[in-house]
Amino acid sequence: MFTGASNLAEGVDKAFLFIFIIAFIFIIGISAFMIWTVVHYSRKKGKEAKQFSGSTKLELLWTGIPLILVMLMFWVGWKGFAPMRKVPSDAMVITAIGRMWEWEFIYSDSLRSRELVLPINKPVKLELVSEDVNHSLFIPAFRVKEDVIPGYDNWLWFTPNYIGNYEILCTEYCGLLHSAMVANTRIVEQEEYDKWFEELKAASFVPEHEGLKLLRSTGCLACHSLDGSRLVGPSFAGLYGSQRTVISGGSTRTVTADEAYIVRSVYEPNEEIVEGYARNLMQSYRELLTEEQIGIMTEYLRKLVEGESDQGAGL
Repeated sequence: MFTGASNLAEGVDKAFLFIFIIAFIFIIGISAFMIWTVVHYSRKKGKEAKQFSGSTKLELLWTGIPLILVMLMFWVGWKGFAPMRKVPSDAMVITAIGRMWEWEFIYSDSLRSRELVLPINKPVKLELVSEDVNHSLFIPAFRVKEDVIPGYDNWLWFTPNYIGNYEILCTEYCGLLHSAMVANTRIVEQEEYDKWFEELKAASFVPEHEGLKLLRSTGCLACHSLDGSRLVGPSFAGLYGSQRTVISGGSTRTVTADEAYIVRSVYEPNEEIVEGYARNLMQSYRELLTEEQIGIMTEYLRKLVEGESDQGAGL
């Protein structure tokens, strides 16, 4: 009857179904009673009007029955909620980072992945961290959802029951691309997970370019993609050395995306707006980045174009 993909799904589904059935019975019963009352007590010729007084029995009924039902709903809900706060001692621990507008998962303190890959029937605890604003991690198939708040230690846990791919959503409005803040959960057999984890460890030995670290730490990748996809701002893919059509001073012109152009874009982002994008979405980084740091970022963008970066293809 209950087909959720985690051990916690049955408790959530039972609580939802119980409350839904009670609400359904009441809305049908109350609506039927209202219709009967309107018809039965409607004004008719030759029918004498009557005055009704209070009824202690009726007042006890409409106080006692809802109280009992509310307590039952609380009990069923508590039975579903209580296991969510009892983490098994053998649960694997993964840090889930939320940032505008992406999820990232850290295994063993340093191994990073944009996909949450887990072995089936193995309990997992996600420690929730936000790097900017309020988010909320929600995996519908597992019936788990918790807020991801800056400076607040929060977590959730579950045991996946079925192999497959499941969507991760953000359910706390966090800005322009909130609806695009999605990720994938992949549940696999233990053998496949072990193979994937070894590949993740092998990839982690490739040194990360300092320019990529700066792009990530300053939040640039929240608005500019590395794979050509359209976000709030133009993609960094193919940027360096390309010809850009920009709107500046009310006129349209073509500029070359060289070092000087990138410095201007970082320090004066609203002076040359790439055609097709909005003004005033980016503020100046003059107080946050030095020209030397921008040069390091520019070098990474140049390597992306030349195909020399080891990190670009996987992001």
